Amino acid sequence: MDVCAVGNSKPERASGLTAPERISGAVGENIIGNMKGPLDGLRVVEMGGIGPAPFCAMMLADMGATVLRIQRPESDRAASGRDPRFDILARNRPALAIDLRNPQGTELVLELLDNADLLIEGFRPGVMERLQLGPDVCLARRPGLVYGRMTGWGQDGPLATSAGHDINYIALVGALHAIGESGKPPTIPLNYLGDFGGGAMMLAFGLMCAVFEAQKSGQGQVVDAAMTDGAAQLSGIMYGMHAEGKWNNRRGTNMLDGGAHFYNTYDCADGKSIALGAVEPRFYLLLLKLCGMDEPEAYEHLDSSKWPQLKQRLAQLFITRTRDEWCALLEGTDACFAPILDWDEAPLHPHNQARKTFVEIDGVVQPAPAPRFSRTPAAVPQTGKAMTGNIRSLLHGWGLGATVVDALVDAGVR
Repeated sequence: MDVCAVGNSKPERASGLTAPERISGAVGENIIGNMKGPLDGLRVVEMGGIGPAPFCAMMLADMGATVLRIQRPESDRAASGRDPRFDILARNRPALAIDLRNPQGTELVLELLDNADLLIEGFRPGVMERLQLGPDVCLARRPGLVYGRMTGWGQDGPLATSAGHDINYIALVGALHAIGESGKPPTIPLNYLGDFGGGAMMLAFGLMCAVFEAQKSGQGQVVDAAMTDGAAQLSGIMYGMHAEGKWNNRRGTNMLDGGAHFYNTYDCADGKSIALGAVEPRFYLLLLKLCGMDEPEAYEHLDSSKWPQLKQRLAQLFITRTRDEWCALLEGTDACFAPILDWDEAPLHPHNQARKTFVEIDGVVQPAPAPRFSRTPAAVPQTGKAMTGNIRSLLHGWGLGATVVDALVDAGVR
């Protein structure tokens, strides 16, 4: 096997080094080190939605929190025909279909919150209040509850009640403007920056901060996580460099946005691509040495006036060999090099294999929980299908009495 590890032909997905670790998906099996994760004992009620709020709930569930997802009956995955194996954001937690337009459904959520540490909701401002489940109601009933709210624009401000998506939120705070090639419209960075980086992860951080504080004060609070706020915070280093005069508004002309030849991507002879990040002088010099580039102008790598010429020179160089040939020469050195792998190739790379970065659960390859913990590792993920169990047992586990549970089941809660 060459250094790049993913040759021109796609390796067969078999057990061993050529495929992610297979997990059966049965509840209770394959627990790493017989541990449940560092958040074992934390109880979370998640109001079912899409995007960042479920991602945040998944992160908590991955780390051992007991999370119960409340979803509307009409959004039941089985009814919609979607195989729950593919709903990776819904892994590691069961779902309960409740009609929140029915006062009995609202009362059930409140009873569940009596035994919960956190609530997560991702609706527009005012929706939870109209359902009689707003912070005032919930915190009055359970003062120690941490109430997490995930929105695009935030709970207040001129745009708070307007519709939007990731692309809109990152546009408003400058992040989208900075991404893309010079002379072209901004490039859409999937929905990493708004939904997941600036949204879900900031919410998860905020929730853990509030839980830590509540352990000391005994008082819960509302965590207002806005994707605009989070995406702005992710852009902090760029705002600092811009104020210092080291980052301009001309997209694709700065050191880290594709302007520099040494921090860029290049096509290879086989149509595949590679990524360079040789910023520091010693790494850049090693790159030149390994690539056999001895042109005098190449050594002045921080002179931005030479970047367009040197970018063209590197493009001409990298197109002469296949990606695997460049991997054999550069991967694993300090030249700050990596092959650009697609969704099929990435799980097969030896580094990702060694770290078990990906797992295969019920035939679906997906990222493993992150980060890693030395003493309280996360449990192996389970699909939403595997987490589905007896509704009565589920509700009993949340502290509801037998009479209440029987009435709820008879009323159609599932």
